[in-house]
Amino acid sequence: MSTNTIKSVEQKRASQAYEYAKQGQKLGASQKDGEDSNEAKEYKSYTKKLAMMIKTNGLGATIAFVKAKSSKAAYRKLYEQLSGWLIEECPVTHFLFENKDKELVEAVIHLPFHEYRTVTVETLALMAWVSRFAEGLIQGESTENN
Repeated sequence: MSTNTIKSVEQKRASQAYEYAKQGQKLGASQKDGEDSNEAKEYKSYTKKLAMMIKTNGLGATIAFVKAKSSKAAYRKLYEQLSGWLIEECPVTHFLFENKDKELVEAVIHLPFHEYRTVTVETLALMAWVSRFAEGLIQGESTENN
C-alpha cells in the first residue's frame, strides 16, 4: 500500500469516526444545562471499553456481546456503526465480506484467521478514533457501570 493510500484510508476512517461520534452524541434527549443525555454518555463510555474488550476477549466475542446488549440504544448504535463501516464502507475490509446481508457477528466468526485479524486491526483503529471524538463531543460521564 502506498503512503497516499494509507493516508486516505486513515482520513476516511477519521472522518467516518467523527460522524459516528456525532450520531452517538444525539442519542436520547439533550439535557437543559447543556449536558448530553445518559444514552450519549453511555455511548462514550462503551466506545472507551470496546478496544479493551476486543484485546481481552477477541473480536468475535466482543461483537457478540455488543449484539446481545443491543436493547440499549448505545450498544445498538455501536453495532450498526461497526456493521456499516466494516461490511460496507471500509476500503480495507468491505471486500472480505461476500454476503453483505449477513449479520456482522455471523460474518466475523466465519472469516479465515488472516482476514479475522485484518478486521480486528481495522475495528481497533476505527474505535480509537470514535473514542477520541466521543470524548471531545459528549459532555459528562455515564451513570451506569455496564
